[in-house]
Amino acid sequence: MVYRAVFILIFVLIKFRMRQKFHLLFFCFIIGNSLFSQTPQLTENSKVSLLTCATGDELYSAFGHTAFRVQDPALGIDVVYNYGTFDFNQPNFYLNFTKGKMIYSLSRRSFEAFLYEYELEKRWVKEQILDLNLQQRNQLLAFFEENYLPENRDYLYDPLLNNCSSITGDILKEQFGDAIVFDGSHLEKQYTFRQLVRQFMGVNTWSMFGIDLAFGSPVDRKASVQEHMFLPYYTMEQLRNTTLNGKPLVKRERTILNYSEHSQKGFFLLSPLFWFLMLLAFTAIATYFDYKHKARSRWLDFSLLFITGLAGTFLFLLWVAADHTSTPYNFNILWAFPVNTIVAFTLVFQDKVPQWAPKYLWSALGLMVIMLLLWIIKVQIFSPVLIPLLLTLAIRYLYIIKYSKL
Repeated sequence: MVYRAVFILIFVLIKFRMRQKFHLLFFCFIIGNSLFSQTPQLTENSKVSLLTCATGDELYSAFGHTAFRVQDPALGIDVVYNYGTFDFNQPNFYLNFTKGKMIYSLSRRSFEAFLYEYELEKRWVKEQILDLNLQQRNQLLAFFEENYLPENRDYLYDPLLNNCSSITGDILKEQFGDAIVFDGSHLEKQYTFRQLVRQFMGVNTWSMFGIDLAFGSPVDRKASVQEHMFLPYYTMEQLRNTTLNGKPLVKRERTILNYSEHSQKGFFLLSPLFWFLMLLAFTAIATYFDYKHKARSRWLDFSLLFITGLAGTFLFLLWVAADHTSTPYNFNILWAFPVNTIVAFTLVFQDKVPQWAPKYLWSALGLMVIMLLLWIIKVQIFSPVLIPLLLTLAIRYLYIIKYSKL
């Protein structure tokens, strides 16, 4: 079958005298598929390696990337098996992501095509060649090819426990069992999942604020040595400290693309902390004038209560109705209380504060105190960016209580 494909390619090149590159690429694609119509047996010159790619500017690339590479010059094979493939055009993409039903796929493409993206984005790529015998290399190739079958290539994505990077450790353990040992002595300490994520994203960014808001208390437990591998940089470092049958797993390393690390350059005036401080200042001034004139800014109260209630409702749904492992038991709902949405409408249409409202607001303040206690004892770590927002809510809650007595 391979010879037949090569013959077709030669015939096409002669007939068209290489006038159309499209034909060349098309028939190269045919040959690539022909080569893998049955899993080939690798030769002694083959290599299996792990590729680690630098962080990028987009949120989905902010933590880097990991993929496997299989190459065999004797067979003309140089392909990348990439477990980080997803499609924005999937039906209900964003809904499935919110519900924790995000589907990722294993893709197989040529190494050159894979590398092209990182050249465009100027992101470094490093390679770790694994010290595997021929049988082990063929074992991994057979596994990848089996995984690449249409009925096997899709998997349920989890950003912390089952992604393109964490799957590396799972594959090695599945294929080589107890012969693979992940030594964690190189780690300064075992971090929590939230601490690990924050190493790659600034706390005072909208992306990290959103992540901190959505993450519940489960991400504040310490990750195991292997669980650190959900981050590509930690996977690369872990492989340097991993043994197979008592010998180092990594035979040698090299840099394929050598670019500088992408740095996040935040602008404070666009940061969440700046805008929450502005909200705090605005609320304090509005409350002062309300106090002076014995009035109440009903639309300010409505906005604060409605938005926090809406946020709390969304967080509650992530807790009870989604399949995410990282969003349950999220105590952000102690300040973003879902019932605030209903209370907002009862307060906005009448100047006089209902009799039950002071008790409700004292309860809301009590829940915020409980949240702070949970923060202190590290049941859940919250974003420090929240502090101005909490003060904003406290100012208005206390003022409404005082206004109700007038």
